[in-house]
Amino acid sequence: MTLIDWIVLLSTIGGIVFYGIYRGKQTKRSLQGFLLADRELPWYHVLLSVMATQASAITFLSAPGQAYTDGMRFVQFYLGLPIAMIVLSVTFIPNYYRLKVYTAYQFLEQRFDSKTRILTSLLFLIPRALSTGVTIAAPSIILSTLLGWNLSWTNAMTAALVTTYCMMGGSKAISYTQMLQMSVVLAGMFLAAVLIIHQLPEEIGVHESLLIAGKMGKINLIDWKFDINNRYNIWSGIIGGFFLQLSYFGTDQSQVSRYLSGQSATASKKGLLLNGFLKIPMQFLILLVGIFVYIFYQFQEAPIFFNKNSERLWSQQANYKQVSAEHRNVFEVKKQQEIALVKAIKTHDIAKTEQLQTSIQDLQGKQKDLRSQAVSEIKKSHADFEEQDTNYVFLRFITDNLPVGIVGFLIAMILLASMGSMASAFGSLTSTSMVDIYQRFMNTEGSNQHYWWVSKLITLGWGILCLIVAHFAVNMGSLIEVVNILGSWFYGTILGVFLCAFYLPRTSGNQVFWSAIVAEAFVIYAWYIDLMAFLWLNVLGCLLVMAFAGISSLISPSTKTA
Repeated sequence: MTLIDWIVLLSTIGGIVFYGIYRGKQTKRSLQGFLLADRELPWYHVLLSVMATQASAITFLSAPGQAYTDGMRFVQFYLGLPIAMIVLSVTFIPNYYRLKVYTAYQFLEQRFDSKTRILTSLLFLIPRALSTGVTIAAPSIILSTLLGWNLSWTNAMTAALVTTYCMMGGSKAISYTQMLQMSVVLAGMFLAAVLIIHQLPEEIGVHESLLIAGKMGKINLIDWKFDINNRYNIWSGIIGGFFLQLSYFGTDQSQVSRYLSGQSATASKKGLLLNGFLKIPMQFLILLVGIFVYIFYQFQEAPIFFNKNSERLWSQQANYKQVSAEHRNVFEVKKQQEIALVKAIKTHDIAKTEQLQTSIQDLQGKQKDLRSQAVSEIKKSHADFEEQDTNYVFLRFITDNLPVGIVGFLIAMILLASMGSMASAFGSLTSTSMVDIYQRFMNTEGSNQHYWWVSKLITLGWGILCLIVAHFAVNMGSLIEVVNILGSWFYGTILGVFLCAFYLPRTSGNQVFWSAIVAEAFVIYAWYIDLMAFLWLNVLGCLLVMAFAGISSLISPSTKTA
């Protein structure tokens, strides 16, 4: 990076962080002030904070790469989100505000018992700590590879910065930084899309780009075929996605704490509902950026490996020059056929279009074969070589092809996205540890000032632990899938507990507690034997908890109701 890029990067991040700390210092020195920003945030804060919590750097690094390799079908993952937001607004939010809880899990003790509360808290804390480690690692792994930054120091600096402003300003600092972070991120993605289109050949615009992408199978927005082993189709998105999003937004404290900071239940509902209907267009834009990157590399030769470490290893192989020359020749032929394809489509020459489409697909197959040959060669001397480089596609494009200053801004965008989701995660880990464990079981008589200070120390502790997890979060494939798979192990079970609380009034704490444990064992086993695509694990976990608890309540009725 140039000096100008560094100035843009540091000033963008520094300005937002210092603004957040400044606003956070205006919070009262109380537990409510530290964990819930005194419950005074307007609806648009709730909206942007919720969006920033969900949209981590993984979203903006991995999703364009996902679209580059797999097309647009990942957008189906979010189709259940609007329905989940409606259900949350009708059921979860009114109950949380009526009971004036700090965490979602407080509600479970009032409805069931303390062991159900602590079990559900732990089911949240485990995946949240692991996924936060991945969130820290995601930009660090890629930035260290493409820019030569030290991985450990990049992890440490990012985690230290976020931990510091979370400790100093609490929930209000998190919310105000997220509001600005999300604004920068959306502006950055739009700017990236414009710059990619600007760098395409003169005869290739947006319309032509979409024509090519469509013929190459990249505009695969909707898949109507029902297949329980297919990760992304309309059924897994609406059904599995609904259960995942309902659990994530309704029972995951990283999201619950965002909307419990709202001025009122109405403000929280408004923020969540708008998030439900804006998230799909936002994700569509992010994936579309990946499609434009794909089109760009139809007219500019793509590297065989986007990961520079892989590229370095490849350059040391004996047949490097020969395979690279073949790859270049195939690209040149394919490039001319892409241009001819656009002309054939525009003149409605169906026969020519089909002929060129088949020819281009054959040439793409040859490029994949050459890449596989390169992978095989590298693995002869490096058996642990990781060939997956989906996460490197977008940032490699940025660093190789965009002008000075813009590179710094877009890298700042990626780091800010990471910081936004990390901050919410630290806040939720702190609030759950403080309210559901420390305040409830370890020190029930502490003062507000005491809890305020202990919350800061807990934040520091989680920051260190997540940093340790980040150190080991390497070679995991598409990181956006990794995070969602981690969540799918636990979210269905957690959701089942909450739905029992809301909709099965005859169930007792003992029944739900043991049902959750058995259901969780089933979910992990189903994942282990690869029984179904990961989104369906959310449905499985939720339904098993409700079925086991419901049957138990019929066999041994409980007199305790909600």
